[in-house]
Amino acid sequence: MESLYLIILLLSFSIPFAYSFEKKMHFIKHWKAVLGSISIVAIVYIVWDVIFTKIGVWGFNPTYYLGITIFNLPIEELLFFFLIPYASIFIHYSLQYFFPKAKLSNKFVVPFTWVFIALLVVLIAMNMGKLYTQINGVFLVFALLLGLLDKNKTLHRFYISYMVILIPFAIVNGILTGSFIDEPIVWYNNVENLGIRFFTIPVEDFGYAFSMLYFSVFLIERFKTKTND
Repeated sequence: MESLYLIILLLSFSIPFAYSFEKKMHFIKHWKAVLGSISIVAIVYIVWDVIFTKIGVWGFNPTYYLGITIFNLPIEELLFFFLIPYASIFIHYSLQYFFPKAKLSNKFVVPFTWVFIALLVVLIAMNMGKLYTQINGVFLVFALLLGLLDKNKTLHRFYISYMVILIPFAIVNGILTGSFIDEPIVWYNNVENLGIRFFTIPVEDFGYAFSMLYFSVFLIERFKTKTND
């Protein structure tokens, strides 16, 4: 089914986008900050994607995409970096709107994050030959350090949001990596990762999603502040 990748993306995006116009929360009012932030982060991750596709760290099954490519990436893959982050970020801000007090304490976040960073550094050092594990780990460490330095404490809320985002993430990424279908839409070279999977999802994908989304949220908060000023 050549349109499956596109269908998954549009279904993931359509409901959050529709609810962005809801009068009370009215998330669409922040469209400049959201689109600008997602676009900046997308550029970095698309460059990463182009390189990893070229050297065979991962690739795409032509059975499931339309056949239109840019920089050797399916057009659907480029859309992924805009539509999926938008849907995920909408969840983050919806939770913030409806549960404004949902925030982890500094006493928990700081030591937990430092321990997490330490474990990631060890993981990176032990897997220097595995490109996805290594580069993904570096991005995740940078995201966590940024969170610790952030005076707005966006990380304290994002940890909670991310746990909720993992539900649709597991469904969407599960399908992309081969769950519920005959072959994966996105395949991975296990030589370049840990080879550990949550069902069909490489464990590195969870860190990939965290860093990509957190960078966007971090920038959105900066752009929103500038707009308000």
